[in-house]
Amino acid sequence: MEEHDKDTLAVVRAHRLPACFEIILVPPSCPKTKPKALNFALPFACGHLLTIYDAEDIPDPDQLRLAAAALMHGPADLACVQARLAFYNANENWLTRQFAIEYASLFDVTLPVLAAYGQPLPLGGTSNHFRTDVLREAGGWDPFNVTEDADLGVRLDRLGYRVDVLNSTTLEEAAFSLGNWLRQRSRWLKGWMQTWLVHMRSPVTTWREMGAAGFTVFQVLMGGIVISALVHPVFLVGIAYGLAAGTFWPHPASALAVFLFALQLVVLLLGYGSMMLIAWRGLAVRGLSGLTASIAAMPIYWLLVSAAGWYALWQLVSDPFYWEKTAHGLRANRGRKP
Repeated sequence: MEEHDKDTLAVVRAHRLPACFEIILVPPSCPKTKPKALNFALPFACGHLLTIYDAEDIPDPDQLRLAAAALMHGPADLACVQARLAFYNANENWLTRQFAIEYASLFDVTLPVLAAYGQPLPLGGTSNHFRTDVLREAGGWDPFNVTEDADLGVRLDRLGYRVDVLNSTTLEEAAFSLGNWLRQRSRWLKGWMQTWLVHMRSPVTTWREMGAAGFTVFQVLMGGIVISALVHPVFLVGIAYGLAAGTFWPHPASALAVFLFALQLVVLLLGYGSMMLIAWRGLAVRGLSGLTASIAAMPIYWLLVSAAGWYALWQLVSDPFYWEKTAHGLRANRGRKP
């Protein structure tokens, strides 16, 4: 805990925690980030396994046992298992429904597929269960990266280790106000930008360490998601302008112009369609079929992601290591049902 955070420290001490708990005070120092605090605490870890939870998390009761069993019986190169994340307030409003669709797509479809094929996984920042010795070998967390989890997942892959997905769920609180969501998402996207830039300082070395498949996955995930967030509104503006000006259809309509137009249209439809199909599958796996109708509004949500992306890019230049705070635990009626 941060030494200067007197309010939180008072609340924790009021719980009169059992003797197996230890409060570690992190002295004031820069950068003021979560990974800086984790690195400060890492030397105090004495167990073979180390788990990261966020304060508002509600993990499945048997998650620690499942994680320990997975790491004990897994291959020697298995460094970490990531639990699946979902929300206990998924149906609170339009924003939380879109957020829940996004999480179901990522944690219940995309990451399990990547793990099954031994590809690099961007960790989710909570409910990560590590082998402590491997975590130390990897150097802990990057204190200057505001999504230290994603960076660490890439670094573990470059060191020759695997990350798997644990069939266990941790419930979190979805940001349900636009300002809170925007601060959280801009920090995530800024951290993904940092991660891509760091690991692309020597792209040939990264290619050799990750292999062709891993390197491609890294580009699609880290680079592709950021670039798509930035350029998505630009393309939509271009389409709107073409429709308004009557130039949407290529003119003159030569064979090459029509082919290029058709190719662009197919890419647009396949891009939207594939993401919506993954979302539909994720909701089915997560048991959130009641949110299926909300899939149609995903393009509107992506525009919000684009706004967060441009804000993240501005912050990357103006204040790269600033940690945008996200308020959590704002709902008293937390429950097990997402």
